[in-house]
Amino acid sequence: MELAQVRLLVTDFSRCYRCYAEVLGLEPQSGAVNGPYEKFSPATGSVGIALQDQAMMAGILGELGEEPVGHRSLVVLRVDGLDAYCEQATSRGAELVHGPAPMTDRMRVAHLGDPEGNLIELQEWLPLRP
Repeated sequence: MELAQVRLLVTDFSRCYRCYAEVLGLEPQSGAVNGPYEKFSPATGSVGIALQDQAMMAGILGELGEEPVGHRSLVVLRVDGLDAYCEQATSRGAELVHGPAPMTDRMRVAHLGDPEGNLIELQEWLPLRP
C-alpha cells in the first residue's frame, strides 16, 4: 500500500486553489482553477494534496453530513528556511495563526489557515545537536 494523496473537501474551490497554488507555492497538476478536482505537489516528495469539490463528492456519496466547526484537518508541509517561507507566504496573502516558533528542540513550526478552515503546519527540522 502507498499513500497517494490527502484530499480536502472544499466548498469554495477557486479560493482554495489560489491558496495552495499561489500562496503556498505548490505545483498544480492540471490547472483546473475552478475544479472540481486538482492535485498539488511540492517540489520534492511523492505525496500530494488534492482539492475536491464538496458538492460533487456529496453527489457521489449521497451526503456528507453537516458542516464541521473549527479546524477541519491539519496538513503538514516540511520547508527549509521557515522564516523566509513565512515571509513569502504572508506577502502573497497567507495569514499566520501561530509562529514561527519552536515546537520541540528539533523543530520550529508556523501555522496558517486555508479559506475552508483547514490548518496548515509548516515545519522546519533543525540539525541534531552533538
